[in-house]
Amino acid sequence: LSSPGRKLTLAIEAGIKLKWSVKLESQTILGPSAISMKLRDGEIWGSAVKIRASNTDHINKKFAAIHYKKDSVRDVCSQLTLYCKGDYGIIFRLYDDGVAYRFFSNKKDSVTIESEEANFNFVEDEMAYIPYVNDPHNHDIYETSFENVYQHIKISEFKKDTLAFAPVLVELQNGRKAIITEADLEDYPGMFLQQGSQENSLTGRFAPAVLEEVESPYNDAQSLVNKRADYIARTGGTRNFPWRVIVISESDKDLLNNDMVYRLASPPRIKDLSWIKPGKVAWDWWNDWNISHVDFRAGINTATYKYYIDFAAANHIEYILLDAGWSDSKDLMKIEPALNLQEIIDYGARNNVGVWLWGGSLPMVKKMDQVLSTYSRMGIKGFKIDFMDRDDQKMVQFYYQVAGKAAENKLMLDFHGAFKPTGLQRTYPNAMNFEGVRGMENAKWSNTDFPLYDVTIPFIRMVAGPMDYTPGAMINANKNNFRAVNAAPMSQGTRCHQLAMYVVFEAPFEMLSDNPTNYKREQESTNFIAAVPTVFDETLALDGKVGEYVVLARRKADSWFLGAMSNWNERDISIDLSFLGDGHFEAEVFKDGINADREASDYKREVLKLSRKDKLSVHLSTGGGWVARIYSVK
Repeated sequence: LSSPGRKLTLAIEAGIKLKWSVKLESQTILGPSAISMKLRDGEIWGSAVKIRASNTDHINKKFAAIHYKKDSVRDVCSQLTLYCKGDYGIIFRLYDDGVAYRFFSNKKDSVTIESEEANFNFVEDEMAYIPYVNDPHNHDIYETSFENVYQHIKISEFKKDTLAFAPVLVELQNGRKAIITEADLEDYPGMFLQQGSQENSLTGRFAPAVLEEVESPYNDAQSLVNKRADYIARTGGTRNFPWRVIVISESDKDLLNNDMVYRLASPPRIKDLSWIKPGKVAWDWWNDWNISHVDFRAGINTATYKYYIDFAAANHIEYILLDAGWSDSKDLMKIEPALNLQEIIDYGARNNVGVWLWGGSLPMVKKMDQVLSTYSRMGIKGFKIDFMDRDDQKMVQFYYQVAGKAAENKLMLDFHGAFKPTGLQRTYPNAMNFEGVRGMENAKWSNTDFPLYDVTIPFIRMVAGPMDYTPGAMINANKNNFRAVNAAPMSQGTRCHQLAMYVVFEAPFEMLSDNPTNYKREQESTNFIAAVPTVFDETLALDGKVGEYVVLARRKADSWFLGAMSNWNERDISIDLSFLGDGHFEAEVFKDGINADREASDYKREVLKLSRKDKLSVHLSTGGGWVARIYSVK
């Protein structure tokens, strides 16, 4: 099978074992790799394959994208469907930027999947970016927050006793890259990765099904798995299984604007989308409610949240979020007595500011229908659901269940404590954002190399979809003076590094993590953050290199928003503006100040006259950033 532009070729061996291999032009990307699914009754799909029929299609369509980084997505691929003896089959799709396959079955009765074999055999012992599972809960390696930095190691150096969570990036020869992930994950466990049987291979591993759960003794917002089955899924016999995906890029920057996961996701299941409104949110937890210069005691009380609403309204911020503490930790129907929640909601409504609430996954499961219907009637706009920390079949079912029921109640969702997105944001567009990233909350307690991580995740984690990273720190520190302070947190890197996140990081529901007092003190920066949309009509990947720097441009209507970030190395880059239309433009630019390497909050704002013929010379300080809003002028 050849991709539409003849760039990629896919070879399929269907004999004793079903194997697939991929080439980009003459370069082998993936050597013959066995794939199969084993049923509990002993039947193996993909073993001793007998093909009854096959069908080749050429798909070329375009569909509207909902609250995405662009207004439409092209789905252009070559597709091969194999119908096999045993009432199952495999679909392969080959794009110019990657390849995907999925099993499907046509069994009348339900099936129990004992295991799945998903191999990725590379030709050489390539370097890879591996995010290990590093915080297993309850001694269960499948329970994790899906947050870790990347180990840049050879595949053969993958630790034998642990797993990695997807997406994983593999560096190929000639500067090419491969991202391994999955799409359209439904009623089935997510795919972890471990070192395969060959030194140069990675292989999928899947959490066994849940038989017994207990409430966590450490965190009453979540449950822990006490007993697992000897199979990974029991599911309907007539269905499509998740896509196994490899995104292939010829240059690093191509990864910044990839649509593979969104293309492969199931279409929207919500007919009326008018109530789903992306936007930014003033958030309380990261800044520890540390507002000042007020005549009331700051905390989880009515006066504090009215202050947040006043700030949001004054800056055209669409929402505020009440994080943990607004309710009893075990019962979301028991509101903190110091709060008059209805008064807060009504006050927000009068000021055109919507209110969201936080909730742990366990208390949400216990009273889902009551919680969603009650707070929807009160006027709540959405829930941030936290501490799932699993992607076994039962937890994946929870995502779809709560997304569907939230949609019935016209509620939006932000999945925190979550596995990476696999396309649910297309299927249920009220699912606005997902964590699955080592976000800025970690700056409260760890000395992670954030600037390095910040210019790595756009090429890897963001390929899967939006990220609830929670940017916006107004107290900024360089490498030498950063301290992890829980109650008065700061960020690593410059102020402009923070501002650039609002352009670079994909997040239809995007936090302002610092407190309103700091934003008022830094009104110039706040004005810029408020002006950046959270969804766009067009995205262009301008430049970048994994782990070093990133440069993106995004258009909303007639305005362009450009963002650039660097790791701890300062650098000079050039930005070609030929993508602008004809005419004259102005750019509001925020750039690292001349002393930003010493005082990270140092920046300079300027307004430039531009045209599409110009090239901008940009200096990024250590841990630096740069942003611009470009608009046409007469």
